[in-house]
Amino acid sequence: MSVRQEFDQWANTGRDRGMEERHWHTAKYALSRMPIEDGETILDLGTGSGYALRALRETQDIGMSVGLDGSPKMVQNAREYTTDSLLSFIKGDFHQLPFADGTIDHIWSMEAFYYSQDPLQVLAEIRRVLRSGGTFFCAVNFFDESQHTHRWQDRISVDMQLWDQTQYREKFRKAGLYIAEQDTIPDEETEIPPADGFPIENWETREAMIDRYRTWGTLLTVGVAP
Repeated sequence: MSVRQEFDQWANTGRDRGMEERHWHTAKYALSRMPIEDGETILDLGTGSGYALRALRETQDIGMSVGLDGSPKMVQNAREYTTDSLLSFIKGDFHQLPFADGTIDHIWSMEAFYYSQDPLQVLAEIRRVLRSGGTFFCAVNFFDESQHTHRWQDRISVDMQLWDQTQYREKFRKAGLYIAEQDTIPDEETEIPPADGFPIENWETREAMIDRYRTWGTLLTVGVAP
């Protein structure tokens, strides 16, 4: 199954809203760090329901901004979730971004980058479209150090790129992006039952669940275009 087909199914069954709810636990902290000036343009790669751009319109004075997704159904849903004229949502390919050189102020991507089949090409495109001083905020839950997320690959029919923290930094630099910061943001909102409540669905032990959500949470890597 292609990425498009997989996520069209997700959108058709309402999983886009489910992802929005779960991602928000850590996304809100990462989004608050973006150095956005009034009127700047944001590109959201793998926009899903479009929640990140809607949040940035509510909290910061961003200008005309675009959410791009490979799933036509995700794009359709994102358009239906807002009437904001400054936000647009388009179907597109991460590997060939439909924007001129140096025209995007900041790029956001949450739980989408690792679905790219050629991540180095995607990073090259990100570097191309970012203006000098523009940032790429890349947030992922599926990464090598977070061992309890590795099983996700068995649950989805498309390949996922499993990098560790060092690889993210190295690949960003190889694409010409400086590393501004990298850290993990714990998920403090997912409820973890007491020890005597285990096993539960998807989790055999409380320790494993703590490791996934509280220890590792979301890996945020921030690159800056020179």
